[in-house]
Amino acid sequence: MKRIFLIITLLIFLICNSINSQTNPTGITRDLEGMFSRIRENLNRKEKLSINDSIRLIIEGYAASDTVFKHRFSNLRFLGQITSPDSLVKIITWNLILEDGGNRYFCYIIRRPFRDSKNKIYKLTGTYNEATIRSDTIYSESNWYGALYYDLRPFVTANETSYVLLGLDYGNSFITRKLIDVLNFGSGNSLVFGKKCFSDGKQLQPRVVFEYASTAVMSLKFVTNVTIVFDHLSPSSPDLKENRQFYGPDFTFDSYTLENGLWRLKSNIDVRNK
Repeated sequence: MKRIFLIITLLIFLICNSINSQTNPTGITRDLEGMFSRIRENLNRKEKLSINDSIRLIIEGYAASDTVFKHRFSNLRFLGQITSPDSLVKIITWNLILEDGGNRYFCYIIRRPFRDSKNKIYKLTGTYNEATIRSDTIYSESNWYGALYYDLRPFVTANETSYVLLGLDYGNSFITRKLIDVLNFGSGNSLVFGKKCFSDGKQLQPRVVFEYASTAVMSLKFVTNVTIVFDHLSPSSPDLKENRQFYGPDFTFDSYTLENGLWRLKSNIDVRNK
């Protein structure tokens, strides 16, 4: 067993080293593709965790490489890779589904320094949670809620640059969540999730969270760097109000638009291309 472990460790080291030297990017992509396919097969918990550990080691080596902001893995369906338009932040996310419900999210945030020094790497792990992601709470690295991020854009508020994140959380078998959050880098390079810059006309919130039926499909996307458009959600019947597992798009649209450092809600907008 020790010999097998040493061989596996050596192979992972060689894979990570090849990423750093860019000697075999096609081979690395193929290896990751195979691993992501395997952890979605009918394997037991121990086998899935073992494969996921190998994925984490590869991504960790990739995140630490000099080429992480220049390279992107192609045709990897289950690996999220997004880079901010200012090329200062890159986020890599994926999720692991376990048969006992202990499902997890994994996130690597890479920040490019303004001065000539090494990239800062943040490693986050979160779990699927029955409880909703709170819209009135500031989160940190230690209590990250867990999500798959699929877009981010920089914006300036209170004389500092922050990043708006669009994310997806599968929640549970009945409810899916999408969210608009804000990523900041606090004192000591700490991560801060959430900032009171979302206004619905009544109050300011650190983030916006949408909950809807897991069988529904909700659109949430940037249409410009300062406008986020999304489906308005309603219950399938008036007597199901506040029961989010029966919510879905009602064919109207709302938006958040950046105005003077705040993202302001606008309801029932016209999304037709003028």
